Amino acid sequence: MKEEKKKTTQPRWSDLNLSNEKLIKMYRDMLLIRRFEERAAQEYGKGKIGGFCHLYIGQEATGVGAIAPLREDDFIYTAYRDHGQALARGMDTNGCMAELFGKVTGVSKGMGGSMHFYDLSKGFMGGWGIVGGHPPLAAGSAFATKYQGRDSVTICFMGEASTNQGVFHETLNMAQLWKLPVIFICENNGYGMGTAISRAMAGEELFDKAAGYEMARGAVNGMDVIEMYREMTIAIERARKENLPTFLEARTYRFRGHSMSDPGQYRTKEEIEEYKKRDPIETFGKELVAEGILKQSDIELMDEAIKKEVQEAVEFADASPQPPIEVLYDNIYA
Repeated sequence: MKEEKKKTTQPRWSDLNLSNEKLIKMYRDMLLIRRFEERAAQEYGKGKIGGFCHLYIGQEATGVGAIAPLREDDFIYTAYRDHGQALARGMDTNGCMAELFGKVTGVSKGMGGSMHFYDLSKGFMGGWGIVGGHPPLAAGSAFATKYQGRDSVTICFMGEASTNQGVFHETLNMAQLWKLPVIFICENNGYGMGTAISRAMAGEELFDKAAGYEMARGAVNGMDVIEMYREMTIAIERARKENLPTFLEARTYRFRGHSMSDPGQYRTKEEIEEYKKRDPIETFGKELVAEGILKQSDIELMDEAIKKEVQEAVEFADASPQPPIEVLYDNIYA
């Protein structure tokens, strides 16, 4: 009888002290985002979701890999493609779906919709709809925690088009000059709405925009949750111990259009299919199975449980009331 050969190679995350439970949670978070967004697309088609709706399908590894190494007292700012980061942060699935439906039980009480998820208890300081408008808010948060003597870190997700805004450069200059514990994560999915980055932006390396401010910077494979986690742990340690900012360009790709109203005629089907071969959920799932951390049957059971969770969220949102007419003028400042 032949003896089974013991595996001698270490998994590529062996230097990160990631437990099996943590790895499984990261995979589950990505799968939850995917199933949530797929269902959001269906409900949008039924007319249950109004206004804009920007899906995170394809970019799951960037959000999960960036948020997984954070502490509970850290802060997150993001742009309008915010469902994925909200779920990765552990925000309530029911509340997130109800917000899409514009219901009073939503995470922003039905007043924010798709682009404006918010949960102070999670340090999730909102999705922001103005391109490049929120990096100064993240810098302000980092200034506040430093001023208070805390070692909390603020991270700020933004799209690549944000880096063409003047306020982006003003913020990076201030963050480096004042030594603020903030990490800017540029989710470069290749397109600013329907315009390819090569047609709208000079220079070959987007992350080099931070070079003029002598800021720590670099590019990372945003389709790989482990590589995202690895680079974030370095940036977080720099922020906590040295009060220094970092600019990371996460190179990722969205499989759906810019928003639900986007016909997507600026991309070829061949391009999309080529990127789908690098689907971050499929590749990470196969890796976990190969390492013996999950079985394929475990993944199937997990998927079914997540689909049930999302279905319950839809039912919760559907049954929830609309905001009462009395709140129409609440939170309006003159």
